[in-house]
Amino acid sequence: MARSCAVCGKVSMGGFNPQSSGMNRVRAHRRYEPNLQPLTIDKGGAQVKALVCTRCRRTLRRTE
Repeated sequence: MARSCAVCGKVSMGGFNPQSSGMNRVRAHRRYEPNLQPLTIDKGGAQVKALVCTRCRRTLRRTE
């Protein structure tokens, strides 16, 4: 399975390298990865380790 956020489901996204645009017409492909961090989440009364993006991590910490 691809690396994705356990809370919101954010996954990697394709795009072009900004340094290869402009006068250079050959655009280089690149991959934008989400910033995933390991975090222990409480699911159904059990502590579960999961990969969570930093935005969800901030939101979870704020609501606790």
